[in-house]
Amino acid sequence: MEDQTSRKEPKKPEKSQPNEGIGNYARYTGLGIQMVIIILITVWGGIKLDELFLLKTPVFTIVLSLLGVAAAIYTAIKDFIR
Repeated sequence: MEDQTSRKEPKKPEKSQPNEGIGNYARYTGLGIQMVIIILITVWGGIKLDELFLLKTPVFTIVLSLLGVAAAIYTAIKDFIR
């Protein structure tokens, strides 16, 4: 006869906590806001530098806005990995 204690019952899948969806929503909303702030600060800095150097073409605005987008994507990827 087979011993009852030697049999293992299959584990039930853990139920997700009810606040998990809210936590994910807050996490990704915060990430989006962080990305927008990084981009806005770099664009604003580029505009101010263009005004300071009296440039006709917005060189600093273009360069810093591209760097801001790259920095925002970098922080987003770094956060996804974590």
